[in-house]
Amino acid sequence: MRKIVVIVIILTTGLGLGCKTEYMGNNIQYTGTIKAAGITSYQYGTHILESGDDFYALRSAEADLTNFEDQEVKLWAEKIAGYPVDGGPEYLEVKKVELVKLD
Repeated sequence: MRKIVVIVIILTTGLGLGCKTEYMGNNIQYTGTIKAAGITSYQYGTHILESGDDFYALRSAEADLTNFEDQEVKLWAEKIAGYPVDGGPEYLEVKKVELVKLD
């Protein structure tokens, strides 16, 4: 009985760690206009990305999003686990930002 419990614990822990590792490598590309978040009802994110009818809350440890405010951008980000909350948008950790060149 003790061996079965140990095996179940090992398998459960291993599966959980595998999911987290896979999620961390999941950068998704988005395009839109970055705006300062200001005061929001959902209270997370320093900026928002407006993309058509959708919008996303943003944060970044790698890019100064203030430098891209009110500009059309292409960005790569990971969804932050546990969001959205309080009726807010998806929360993204921005890894890279580029200005969209207008022709």
